[in-house]
Amino acid sequence: MNQTAPLWSPSAEEIAASPMTAFMALAAKASGKPIEDYEALHAWSIDDREAFWSLVWDYCDVIGDRGERMLIDGDRMPGARFFPDAKLNFAENLLRKTGGSDALVFRGEDKVEHRLSWDELRTLVSQLQQLFRAHGVKAGDRVAAMMPNMPETIACMLATASIGAIWSSCSPDFGEQGVLDRFGQIEPVLFIAPDGYWYAGKRIDVGAKIAAVLDKMPSVKAAFVVDYLGTAKDVAGGIAKAEALDTALAPFAPASLQFERQAFDHPLYILFSSGTTGIPKCIVHSAGGALLQHVKEQRLHAGIGDGDRFFYFTTCGWMMWNWLVSGLASGATLLLYDGSPFYPNGNAIFDFAQAEKMTYFGTSAKFIDSVRKEGLRPIETHDLSSVRIISSTGSPLAPECFRFVYDGIKKDVHLASISGGTDIVSCFVLGVPIKPVWVGEIQGAGLGMAVDVWDDSGNPVRGEKGELVCTRAFPCMPVKFWADPDGSKYKAAYFDRFDNVWCHGDFAEWTEHGGLIIHGRSDATLNPGGVRIGTAEIYNQVEQMEEILEALCIGQTWDDDVRVVLFVRLAEGVVLDEALEKKIRTKIRTGASPRHVPARIVPVDDIPRTKSGKITELAVRDVVHGRPVKNKEALANPEALELYRDIAALQS
Repeated sequence: MNQTAPLWSPSAEEIAASPMTAFMALAAKASGKPIEDYEALHAWSIDDREAFWSLVWDYCDVIGDRGERMLIDGDRMPGARFFPDAKLNFAENLLRKTGGSDALVFRGEDKVEHRLSWDELRTLVSQLQQLFRAHGVKAGDRVAAMMPNMPETIACMLATASIGAIWSSCSPDFGEQGVLDRFGQIEPVLFIAPDGYWYAGKRIDVGAKIAAVLDKMPSVKAAFVVDYLGTAKDVAGGIAKAEALDTALAPFAPASLQFERQAFDHPLYILFSSGTTGIPKCIVHSAGGALLQHVKEQRLHAGIGDGDRFFYFTTCGWMMWNWLVSGLASGATLLLYDGSPFYPNGNAIFDFAQAEKMTYFGTSAKFIDSVRKEGLRPIETHDLSSVRIISSTGSPLAPECFRFVYDGIKKDVHLASISGGTDIVSCFVLGVPIKPVWVGEIQGAGLGMAVDVWDDSGNPVRGEKGELVCTRAFPCMPVKFWADPDGSKYKAAYFDRFDNVWCHGDFAEWTEHGGLIIHGRSDATLNPGGVRIGTAEIYNQVEQMEEILEALCIGQTWDDDVRVVLFVRLAEGVVLDEALEKKIRTKIRTGASPRHVPARIVPVDDIPRTKSGKITELAVRDVVHGRPVKNKEALANPEALELYRDIAALQS
């Protein structure tokens, strides 16, 4: 990228104060050899996984009985087992703190504000635990929630986990079939939903949807309606099996919390793949794996500790919600936001950050790009002096957006672009607080994660693009897929490409600084003339152009080859004429390469996205080729797909 200097470098004082530095000293002592930089620490973390993960357990003060063995069958993927003798409870680790300070701070757009102290959160979890047990919930049962990102959702999850039951959630904007496609597979015994929610200032009722879903989920013994709009009792009153949560909790006085400790790999969460290629996969994650991975990432890579004010913009249908909630284990206050991040305007989240003295500002690449394109400059309008880290995920962060963070949001901040996924409920690559930030690059592989980039033949490559892989087992690998008794679906998802090696499905590249660039999903890469091209490389160019709000790129099968087709959503008043087409092609040719230049450029009014905000290249590719899209319920705006059907410009 012809960079001569990093965008940001940690000061000597920041490096000295980083938990990563303290951990490095302990790692050197444990290994009996010098460990003086991140590269050496990372090498030790994958060469001696038993010692590394044992040190993480101790350093992060995991509550539980660790047992004697750290790892068995460590060379098998899948099949490796970490801490096979351990006993712990996820909720016990998240509810260790007490007192009257904020545990949860909630904003529902400009309509609702609410706070819960640590003591109030523990009290609510205690009541919920008693309620759930009164309905017969036991270890291994499933509790499903179609909920906004609000305090009651977190409390219900913690109560579920305290019993050893399994939590699964989605956001309330899912359609009826989308909810059934997910929860219908796992047969929950309890169902939790709100009376409605707010989005872009609009009141959206979901009572009819709750009734319809419950009618088709006979496994549910009871449903609880959480008050958000002020109508929970009325909504519950019209639905069989349903009761307003406040009413259901009333008989239960606060009591001492009881935590049932289970095996390290006892199921905690069921998450769902968000793709559009079929019914969602039900991915089962373990309590121990999620906890250990999250505290490692948050304490060491993010430096989150007691008293931090931790925010991630997410819905309950995205794994970043599960990741955010784990911040309680480090004593952080969670800042929760539900609704549109652009209501009443694009300053909503920055207002929240300023008011609550946010220290960790987590968001998506799409949000940062939208703020940039709206011409907002929070650096000039908001006091963000408390913000130490800005984190981005969901899709690759374009180089232009890296620069904008420092130019338009805050100059002295650690920008941590991170990437992982639902499949591991965490990250493969992420921020490293003791290293510089370079334009367009994720700083490094996570500790304990044997990340590499391989070519199609399974050879490691440097300075060229390939498949993102993980060559050694790690604790947060899924326990299994639900309803996959022989493990064949699980194995096919990650291990068919390279035997005994996790192939994640990302198209990636190592940089000269030891960082990584994610070029998009490898199943969405383009192959014109047999050359693999990452779609992110094209987006990085065109999304710098003020005429283009966003873009989507696919490969269209044409004339016994693949041609690149670029769809663009144009800024207001802009027309795709011959001059603009030439400008777009020139920008791509000079900024990427001649191979990246699209054969066709097509204007569209909307670009389809999943509910977690990711553009859906595969679904558009199917529509263009006349193939059915099997899981439209995964989309936030499925109607947009019709814009791509039978386009005349793609018929010649």
